Formats: sequence, structure tokens, C-alpha cells
Amino acid sequence: MTAAVLFDLDGTLLDHEGAAAEAITWSFPDADPAWLVPRWKELGEESFARYLAGELSFTAQRRVRITTLTRELGLGDWDDARADAWFVGFLAAYERAWRPFPEVKRVLEKLSERGLPLGVITNGDAAQQRRKIERTGLAGLLPHVVASSEAGAAKPSPGIFRTACAVLGVEPPTATYVGDRLADDAQAAEAAGLTGVWLDRSGALPPNGLDVARITTLDALPALIDTA
Repeated sequence: MTAAVLFDLDGTLLDHEGAAAEAITWSFPDADPAWLVPRWKELGEESFARYLAGELSFTAQRRVRITTLTRELGLGDWDDARADAWFVGFLAAYERAWRPFPEVKRVLEKLSERGLPLGVITNGDAAQQRRKIERTGLAGLLPHVVASSEAGAAKPSPGIFRTACAVLGVEPPTATYVGDRLADDAQAAEAAGLTGVWLDRSGALPPNGLDVARITTLDALPALIDTA
């Protein structure tokens, strides 16, 4: 029986990609958004993976992203000071665009009404991730936030999942974890002893041999937990 529910943040509760796309197109209005948006996403994933691996600091991975992009846009080589100054404006635009997915609040409210402890497991900077939760009006529903920058481990490591269960005071087999990435979220949670649920918003046909529960909207989660 499910005793607690944990969630990924970006891409699961918060529309990170939509916010990032809005911010980067605002930052470079003359660039082709059909190229700019996916390229910014690709650079972000590459540099953030290096941050999680310990190759770059959080600030350095930001610098790598923007200096690579500006070179590709033909804007020359930016030094650290210029990269940092640009990121201040970008982050302001990104924060203005933070929004939860439409069904998030009502689903969290349904689960909370059942008395289930709720929380977040997220890779990234703890201060920024908590600010996202607060500014999108979800802090009261998600009192427990476990971030990789504080936990000493990052998804898909089992350690961060087990740390989160300890914070909520539950054993891993009684916790359900929901995330939008199959390997790093759902399958990693299963490997750590939790019940992993893959939130696949694409709605595409699932891969053959799928070994975790799959939903295409969070609205399906309360009923899925009822059967767990």
C-alpha cells in the first residue's frame, strides 16, 4: 500500500521546457526559434550532465551553455563576466515563465486529502528548485524537497531516493515516485526499491517490454495509486 508519493519537478510538475523556450526566444529575438529552442535544450542537457558528474560547478555549466551558443550565433567569445551578466536577465525571463502543468494542483490536492505525505526529488540547485515550488503556489502541498545539491547524490543513484524516503519517514517499498524520464526517474526509482511511475506526456506508443507503470497525464495517478 502506498504510504507517500514523491515527484520529479522539471517536466513533471513544472513546465520547464516551455519556460526555457520562452526565455531563450525573448533573449535572442532575431534567431530562428526552430533552431534556437532545441539547441538551447541540448546545450542545457549536456552541460547539466557534466555538473551532475562533478566536472563543472553550477555556475560553470551555465557559462558553458551561453558561451557555446553565442559562438554558434556568430556573437564572438564571451568572457565569464559577460556570460554571468547575461544569465541574470535570462533567469529573470525564465522565472517569469514558470508555470505548473494544468492538472498538477488538483492532483496534489487529491492526494493530500487522502493524508499521503508528498514531496519532490530533484537534480539541481536546491535554492532554485525550492523557489520554483514557492512561486508556482505549490509549496503548501509539497513540504518535502530533496535536491541533489544537498543530498550528496543525484538521480539515477539509489541514494537520493532512499534519502527522500527517510525524510518522509517511509520505507522505499511503500513509496511511489513519478517522473517524466523513463530511465533516470521511473526505472531508477524501481531500482532503489520504490514503485516507479513514468509520466509520458508524449502519448506515443510505449516501448516494448516496458517494466514500470506508465501514465500520460497526472490525472491518472490517483486511480493508479488506488490499485497499487
